[in-house]
Amino acid sequence: MTGKLILKNGLGIEGKSFGADISGAGEVVFSTGMMGYPESLTDPSYKGQILVLTYPLIGNYGIPDKNLWESGKIQVSGLIVSDYIDTPYHFQSKQTLSQWLKSEKIPALEIKDTRFLTQIIREKGAMLGKIEIGKKIDFYDPNAENLVALVSTKHVEIQLFDKNAKTVVLIDCGAKRNIQRALFQRGINVITVPWDFDVAGAKFDYKVDGVVISNGPGNPKLVGQTVGNIKKIISANIPILGVCLGNQLLALAAGGDTAKLKYGHRSQNQPAKMEGSPRCFITTQNHGFDVSVIPPGFKVWFTNANDESNEGIIHKNKPIMSVQFHPEATPGPQDTEWIFDYFIQKL
Repeated sequence: MTGKLILKNGLGIEGKSFGADISGAGEVVFSTGMMGYPESLTDPSYKGQILVLTYPLIGNYGIPDKNLWESGKIQVSGLIVSDYIDTPYHFQSKQTLSQWLKSEKIPALEIKDTRFLTQIIREKGAMLGKIEIGKKIDFYDPNAENLVALVSTKHVEIQLFDKNAKTVVLIDCGAKRNIQRALFQRGINVITVPWDFDVAGAKFDYKVDGVVISNGPGNPKLVGQTVGNIKKIISANIPILGVCLGNQLLALAAGGDTAKLKYGHRSQNQPAKMEGSPRCFITTQNHGFDVSVIPPGFKVWFTNANDESNEGIIHKNKPIMSVQFHPEATPGPQDTEWIFDYFIQKL
């Protein structure tokens, strides 16, 4: 079947359907990464978005087993690629991308000129769009909704490494699974809690040595309950590490501010400069908002080398820090996994 991608500005582009033969709407964004489509599609930070992949060959290594995904399902509202490959070859492949999309009821189109589409988004900014395959639907703005509440866990989950090990609480705002894996592999007990869980007021069987605020989708200012709970954690002098959305939520809780980027950062090739150092790390990113005002008591930790937007903050005196990129590195690169080691040293 054929379908059409329709942008809010009126542009319509026809394409060949290789996903579910249904319509879908959301915010149209692009990623310039060359690999990692299974991890990206299952990243909860993409909730409510139609993802355009600029790299031309997608599907060529298939889809791995579910335990290698970053969440339990596909999170995007739709997928746009330039050239879909239906004959994957990889030892971990369990199914084709098309089979996966159809089973999860996600529309996808093969549109030859995805770079033309990307140029429009870069010029006009991320905009609403919809994939129509048969049925006509309305536009949908995911940034007007608290998406974090939709993707967060509903229960407290305990991963016990050792009863004598350090314990970190992970606030799940749409956490990628590799954040849990990265902590557990470093010998840390991980207690994963819902987005609105009051960590500072809770009683656990284990002493809480630190808190990680996870990545997640949407506008950070719509997650006010988490911001309020983070304020309590800061007052309790518990070490904190924020990741992606966690960077923005920590900044808001500490008195800073956030703003929407024109078209965001979504790829595995974003350069982040460490302040006070000649080093520049290549990072994985997926966000449409950033920290626009550094909160009192904090200083800039990392800065994007492309647009000079904030990539991380760190407290001048306390063990409280956050990064806008993904140190858990799924998909890679793994240049900044040391962030977890640095945080664990502060516990």
